[in-house]
Order: sequence, then structure tokens, then C-alpha cells
Amino acid sequence: MTDPIKQNTIGTRVAIGSLVVASTTLVGIAVNEGYVGHAYQDSGHVQTIGFGETNGVQAGQKTTPVRALIQLNKSVNAYAQGVQHCVRVPLYQYEFDAYVDVAYNVGITAFCKSPIVTYANSQNYDAACNAILGWYVHDHAGNFVPGLVQRRTNEYKTCKGNT
Repeated sequence: MTDPIKQNTIGTRVAIGSLVVASTTLVGIAVNEGYVGHAYQDSGHVQTIGFGETNGVQAGQKTTPVRALIQLNKSVNAYAQGVQHCVRVPLYQYEFDAYVDVAYNVGITAFCKSPIVTYANSQNYDAACNAILGWYVHDHAGNFVPGLVQRRTNEYKTCKGNT
């Protein structure tokens, strides 16, 4: 017999179109990205500002923490829509949150072409979570980035419901 308390803790997978990003995911992305109040070139030579924002960023641009959080919220919601577009199967909230976190870091195009999405769409949920580990842990120059390994580990734990 299934333990009803455990069942409620785990939840049920729901249609992805009805999922929204949890506030803890937004905070997690902000912590992972870190805040920088001025535009800078990231390791991929892309102008970046605030909490990892790259869209439309110009050299010399400045922001404040409040503006950066507002922009992060908008951007994360756009990435969530991208995840909803390419993942077509029901998910647990925590799986969705992990996928949005990965997509925000690597870009929605790369995420949608990833083995994570392939496995998820075949409803091989364990393999989808496992695919997060070791994926995109190098910078654009091919250098291993320990911080990305930690981020992928955290995303994997979220995907498995172990946060």
C-alpha cells in the first residue's frame, strides 16, 4: 500500500503547460549566476550583466540589484516557456525547475537539442536527470569549470526531488 503522506510529498506529474517556475528556482539561479552591476564579457565573450543576463546587453551598461532581479524574473519565465515548448510530457514541478535552471545556463536552443529533452520526451525520467550531470561543464574554450560541475550536481538533485 502506498503511503499517502509520501505520495503527496512526491506529487504527481502534470502537464508541462500548467507549470510555472518556483520562486526557489529563481533564487537558485540568482545565486548560481551571481550579481554584477555592470556589463562584462563572460567566458564565451558575450556581454553579460546582472544575474547572467545576456539578451541585448551593451558594453558599458549598468544595472541595480532590483532591476537585475526584475529582468531575471522576465528572462526565467521566457526560458520556462522554451522548456514547455520542447518538453512535451508531464513533469513533476522539481523536474521542470531543474530543466529551466539548465536552460537558463546553456541557452534554450542547446537545452532543446540536449539528451535531457530526448530522454524526458521518451518518459525516461531517470535518464533525463542523469543526463544533466557532466553536460556543459566546460567553458567555450573547452576548459573544465568546477563551478559548472557543482551547478549540474545541484540541478541533478533538484531534478530527482532531493533539494
